[in-house]
Amino acid sequence: MERFAALLDALLLTPSRNAKLALLAAYLRETPDPDRGWALAALTDGLDFPAVKASLIRSMMAERVDPVLWALSREYVGDTAETASLLWPDPVSEPLPAPGVAEVVAALGEASRSTAPAVLADLLDRLDTRGRHALLKLATGAMRVGISTRLAKVAFAQAFGVSVEEVEEYWHGQTPPYAPLFAWADRGAPPPRTDLLPLFRPFMLAHPLEAETLNLSEYAAEWKWDGIRVQIAHVSGETRVYSRSGDDISATFPEIAAALSTPCVLDGELLVRGVHQRGTAGGAASFNALQQRLGRKRVSNVMLADYPAFVRLYDLLIENGEDLRERPWDQRRARLEALAARLDATRFDISPVIPARDFDELSEIRARARDEAIEGVMLKRRDSPYVAGRRAGLWFKWKRDPLLIDCVLMYAQRGSGKRSSFYSDFTFGCWNGDPDQGAELLPVGKAYFGFTDAELKLLDRHVRQHTVAKFGPVRETDKSLVFEIAFDSVHASKRHKSGLAMRFPRINRIRTDKPAHEADRLETLRAMIAPENALDRDQ
Repeated sequence: MERFAALLDALLLTPSRNAKLALLAAYLRETPDPDRGWALAALTDGLDFPAVKASLIRSMMAERVDPVLWALSREYVGDTAETASLLWPDPVSEPLPAPGVAEVVAALGEASRSTAPAVLADLLDRLDTRGRHALLKLATGAMRVGISTRLAKVAFAQAFGVSVEEVEEYWHGQTPPYAPLFAWADRGAPPPRTDLLPLFRPFMLAHPLEAETLNLSEYAAEWKWDGIRVQIAHVSGETRVYSRSGDDISATFPEIAAALSTPCVLDGELLVRGVHQRGTAGGAASFNALQQRLGRKRVSNVMLADYPAFVRLYDLLIENGEDLRERPWDQRRARLEALAARLDATRFDISPVIPARDFDELSEIRARARDEAIEGVMLKRRDSPYVAGRRAGLWFKWKRDPLLIDCVLMYAQRGSGKRSSFYSDFTFGCWNGDPDQGAELLPVGKAYFGFTDAELKLLDRHVRQHTVAKFGPVRETDKSLVFEIAFDSVHASKRHKSGLAMRFPRINRIRTDKPAHEADRLETLRAMIAPENALDRDQ
């Protein structure tokens, strides 16, 4: 556990991506099985201990530390695990040797809600301050040390001199502590098999289009639909639906899983039919409608009927056991069209190729995209294979230009991880009328990115100096600072007092030059609602 704790400390204090990669790669090479596998799972959200939550830590500390001291310390430190690791009292007797990562995982995995306090206390007693911090982070799954699953895969590849594409291919068929994966990469064992189960394959991704001109004779143009990217795999009589991150969402969309019985792996966009919409593109409702289905563990018959899901297909990766990914896009497209004709038309259709004579015409078509349930345009080189990740020159995404509006900062809350000491999560609003005639601000969105580190310090200082009220962790500020907010679309919503909800809001500029009373009004934002988003689906 000491080595894992040292790794977490080093990762937390290392801002450089390459340095983080080097630290994790060295740990994976030098740490024996199964500790390194469990550590890898902990860093990539592959572990879950239902009996250990932040509330348990707080209740255990309440029995050992003065509540006032705990509250003051937690407020100053900004993190529950770190505060607990610093305040945990020394054991009254000589503790056992420090546990390894595998021992910790086994103990926490076997703990129930009734036994978890004693199990966790025993482990904490056997560790020093740094080890306690690592233990609590592992137990609650709140690492926040800048290691994404993708970064972990790159570090794994660097550690053992294998390609990251191979790691991507084999990763999703494995479970912690990933013994077959390490045996292949570290000891030259045969790679894990991927053809016996409906496993996730890494997606091919696109680069943003920067130079707005391409030879359309070499590229096919498709719509970039406003849903979620999914992969549907049917192997050995079983079908699974995967999200872009590789999470199995089959239970959330059972009608999609049930509709595919042909052995294949498909790439597409999950959408909801526009059954309650007027004039929507290709029968697809807005993303706001799709949100009603996302994240649900159980889906009622009413939900299935009111928000029927379907997949707009982009690509065909595997068919009847034949891997098509090395073939050019033109050939895969032809195979996909032939296959789609045999699929359930209520659940699957194909994203059409946009007929455009040249790039100028395509640009005009894209400019009209805001009135439809699409995000922009995809450009795919016709001779491109399907390769994992982003490859220069093969696929491009040309998103529609964002909408902009001026809003006023209303509330702020501290961030997490390295931002735990800064107010970095901001709620902003628009006027519900003329501010000179007594209008009030109503919240229209929240954002926590779009600013530099220097701007974060400026914003944090502004919040502290302009606080007018406190509500637990939230501070209300005076209505003096204006943000220019960029967002993709706006929807009617009964869940919000303003009646509006933004999609993908982010801070585009800090308008210190603009007085708050000149910020935009709700009527301006309401006028930006596309026709297909005017009907509230947020009920």
